[in-house]
Formats: sequence, structure tokens, C-alpha cells
Amino acid sequence: MSENGNLFAQQEANRRRSRRLVIGFILFFAWLGFGGDFIFYEYTKGAGPGAYHHVVPFFGIILTIIAASMAWWAWTTGPKRVLWSTGARELTDPQTPQEQQLDNVVEEMAVASGLPKPKIWIIPDADPNALATGHDANTSSIAVTQGLLDLCSRDELQAVVAHEMGHIKNLDVRLMTQLAALVGAVTLIGDGVGRMFFYGGNPLGGLGGGRRSSGGDRDDRGGGNGVLLIVLLVLWIVSWILAPIIMRLMALGVSRDREYLADAMSAQFTRNPLSLATALGKIEDADAPTKSIKGGAAQMCIADPTGRHLNSKEGKVAELFGTHPPMALRIARLKAMGYQAQPAAIPGSR
Repeated sequence: MSENGNLFAQQEANRRRSRRLVIGFILFFAWLGFGGDFIFYEYTKGAGPGAYHHVVPFFGIILTIIAASMAWWAWTTGPKRVLWSTGARELTDPQTPQEQQLDNVVEEMAVASGLPKPKIWIIPDADPNALATGHDANTSSIAVTQGLLDLCSRDELQAVVAHEMGHIKNLDVRLMTQLAALVGAVTLIGDGVGRMFFYGGNPLGGLGGGRRSSGGDRDDRGGGNGVLLIVLLVLWIVSWILAPIIMRLMALGVSRDREYLADAMSAQFTRNPLSLATALGKIEDADAPTKSIKGGAAQMCIADPTGRHLNSKEGKVAELFGTHPPMALRIARLKAMGYQAQPAAIPGSR
């Protein structure tokens, strides 16, 4: 398949993943809401006159509306939230040679990639790293840490920026930004629900009075329905507890292949894969973590900001739970590209 074919296929795959992410997110919360409604309905349907009967599925309606609102919020404010969480400042008027070099490099790579020039941000962190965010090429931003500016040469900085331009061109930024925003929102909800279950007592306690008022009905409804109710209740509670973990796993399992593709696109834009290889080597050797970038945005960075050991591994577990491919493998691939390109660059070498 041609490079354009690969690019279009990757863009379409990212669009599909983004749609599935939002639909899956809303359906999951609908299950949490309507599942709870059904459990409460079963729990209260035999209650006597005057007791509470849960008939209207308002939990499901409310949670579905909340999930749709959160998805919309993640879409509209995700890029700003990601940049805000890092403490980044926008570079609008370069004041130092270092800032001017960054501005020039971003403009050059925008031309090389055929994309509009993204907004530029600098993250006040001494650890070298970089990320891209946005909805598409017209709303994208590239952020680099101060440590990256201090550590990398001009060619290396250009290669890192080209890598991030690759993520923008592939539409990785849309999927990654949505993931980061939704993971953050679900984590907050999960924390609240965890407190409710583990420190707040029985979550059904508020409805218990109505049910207890018709004690004889419990026996009438026993058997299969009772077992079904217990199973549903367990599944419902487990779903609430696992919600943030599921979202985080979704974020962990999508980024390895796209890093290889962005590396290759950096080599294409700069025509110098060895510059990105040396830049990645410096990033790998630097002290981690990148404290300004939190774990929820880890999958967006050129290197894992948390410095997790898992990302240096290969195999199925690392493929499933790692956010980035092993740095040594990425560097080896880039060096191979560089060595393949060298003979063609020397007249008469072939």
C-alpha cells in the first residue's frame, strides 16, 4: 500500500476509533444507569401500598445525559484541559533565540507536512518531552518541554516536532485528546463512587425502608429472581468500580503502532531519520518522570512521561498495557532507515 494509502487508512481508523470510543462511553454509562434502575425496580416491585416503587428509570436517563455531556465536554474543551493540566504557556511572540528557533522549526515542519502551522506551547519542565493535541489540523497545538529545548540540537528539535506533526496528520490527536479527557472525567466519577461504596455504607440503604415494609413479599419473590437480582447487583457494583480502570486500559492499548508511524513520518518530513534517533536517545537517557504531564495524558507524549518500566518491554502484556513501544526498538528502526538512505545519498554508491 502507498504512503498515502497508509495515511488515509490510519486517519479513517482513528475516526472509527474516536466514534467507537464515544459510543462505547455513552453505552457503558447507560448500562450503569439503566442497570441500576432495573435492580431497584426488582427490589421494590413487591413492596406494599405506600412504599416506594422504582418505576421511572431516572438513573439511566440522568447518567446517559451526563455521559453524552461529558463526551461533548471532552470534545470541545479537551485540548485546552490537556494543555492547562501541564501548566504550558503559549508561544505567541518569541523573546529568546531558543524560542525563535522553536517557532522557525514548527513553521518549517508545517510546510513539510502540508498542514497549517499549529499553535506552539512550552511546558515548564526540565525533563525532555513533547506532545500534540487538538481536534484536527486546523485546531492543533504542539507543546514541548523546556528540557527538550535545552537538550536537543536544532535538527533533533526539528525531528521531534515532525513526529508530533505526524500525529496531527494521522488524526491521532483527536483520539488521544478524547481519551485523556474521558479518562480524567471517569477517574473523578470512579473516585466518588468508590467512596460511596467503601465508606458510605449500603448504597441500597435508602430504598430499604420501602422494601422492608413488605417483608412477606421477599419470600414470594425468591428463587430465580432473587439470584438474578444478586448477580445483577454484583455486576453493577463491579462495573462502577472498574469504570476508571476500563477507560485507562483503553488509553493504554492504542498508542504503540501509531508511535512507529509518527516516527516514520518524522523521517519523511525531515529526510533525516537519524536526528530523531539521537533525540529519542537523549530523551531516554534523561531523568524521568516529566512531572508536569500527568498519567492521563501519557499516551499523547513522544516518550512515556511516567518512565514506566513496562514500556521498555516487548510481548503481549507490554503490547496490551504499554503506552509506548520500547525506545531501543524505535531507535533501531530509525537507524535502519538512516543507513538505508545513506547509499542513495552518495553519488555512484549503487
